[in-house]
Amino acid sequence: MSLSRISTARRRSVLTLALAATSGLIAFSTTATAADTSAAATTPGWPNKPLRIVVGFPGGSSPDLTARTFAEPLSKMLGQPVIVENKVGAGGNIAADYIAKSRDDHTIGLFINGNLTIAKLINKRVPYNPQKDLAPLTLVGVSPLVLTAPVHLPDAPDGTDARAFLASATKAGDKWSYGTPGVGTVGHIGTELMKARTGIAPVHVPYPGYPQVAQAMLGGQLQMALLPPALALAQEKAGKLRLIGVTAGGRSTLAPDVPSLAEAGVPNLNLEMWNAFAAPASMPANLRARLSDALIEIARSPEVRSKMFQQGWQAVGSSPEGLANRIKADTATMGKIIKDQNIRAE
Repeated sequence: MSLSRISTARRRSVLTLALAATSGLIAFSTTATAADTSAAATTPGWPNKPLRIVVGFPGGSSPDLTARTFAEPLSKMLGQPVIVENKVGAGGNIAADYIAKSRDDHTIGLFINGNLTIAKLINKRVPYNPQKDLAPLTLVGVSPLVLTAPVHLPDAPDGTDARAFLASATKAGDKWSYGTPGVGTVGHIGTELMKARTGIAPVHVPYPGYPQVAQAMLGGQLQMALLPPALALAQEKAGKLRLIGVTAGGRSTLAPDVPSLAEAGVPNLNLEMWNAFAAPASMPANLRARLSDALIEIARSPEVRSKMFQQGWQAVGSSPEGLANRIKADTATMGKIIKDQNIRAE
């Protein structure tokens, strides 16, 4: 379907549905004006060359897979090739800075939480400002994390009773360690939030990625970690790790048999990983609106929703406003933990 044929009514319907899906979040205006949105349906001569989706993580990583899932259908809608380009380093911030400085109107990025929220709170030297230099397009996927532990752990009862496990963790104090893919990641901030809410005190040990964290638990170097559901479930199925609880207010469709940590009495621990598309703030608003509409439609298609689920994500397809609200709300929540725990890039 040609995006230029999307009607104004269709556009309003998409935005209305997306806003409804993100109700309850604080208001944060960042999208095109009504005139810009109307003009987006008939933008002559654009795109006039291949569009690039820049990803700050290597090929085969979760953000890379998400970007490639969207590339083919986006190419069909825009009538131009869509190329995924990996610019790896600094937890995705090198790519984010590259996108923030782009001026060719044919470059967007696929981001994880931290790049659009707390990057500058963790490290003042980060050269871009997430909320000023990048313009939200759509939130495409969300996922809670799963608190995991080795199947057999000294000084802790076997099984998946979250209350018993957390009691053992409290007793162990700083003799236990937890792993994450790095300082400022959702796994790191989330565990620090859990520490503040429960009184446990494991020591943070950063690793290159989640697979290495899982291997460290299997090797006995770590006693606990927050892992993505797909990885956690695979390790549990292999009989190598046990699943204690998900970081959500209720059970997740991504791990329906795993109780939430809220059920174990951990208050206000509704924490999710997410990925989203954003454009340089310099990109004209009508082009951003056109891209946003296309990406929302793709995210809500049955085929892409199925692929995202297989990759460990619940597909969303929010409006730009919804993503902006999520950025602002998560920045506030995580910013408080960063300040309270004095977390800084190492």
